[in-house]
Amino acid sequence: MTATETVRAYYDAFNAKDMERFLALLTDDVVHDINEGERQVGKDAFAKFMDHMNRCYRERLTDMVVMASDDGRRAAAEFVVNGEYLATDEGLPEASGQTYRLPAGAFFELRDGKVARVTNYYNLNDWIAQVGA
Repeated sequence: MTATETVRAYYDAFNAKDMERFLALLTDDVVHDINEGERQVGKDAFAKFMDHMNRCYRERLTDMVVMASDDGRRAAAEFVVNGEYLATDEGLPEASGQTYRLPAGAFFELRDGKVARVTNYYNLNDWIAQVGA
């Protein structure tokens, strides 16, 4: 797969809630830079993060644009997060099924056809305003 195809497959699996396929697209030592948060390393840490996210949020990504470097080692994606806040996430406003629409982006490093690093960005203050804090 090309870098663009890998990133699209990653987000297709995310949108399908197919965590097995999603996690299969990651290297074992994947680096995950969480928006305004910590850096986590490893597929197991990423799987735990996704379990938590899928419990607290229902999200579908749309309006996807993916770009990649000529050598296929780096890529970026811009998209819109269409979500529903299902369960209160620690340190964040109380959840009551609020919906939100949020522009976001991600930067990728790719290795051997898999995601070796993903760094996510979105405006947390915009999200907090949308869910009614």
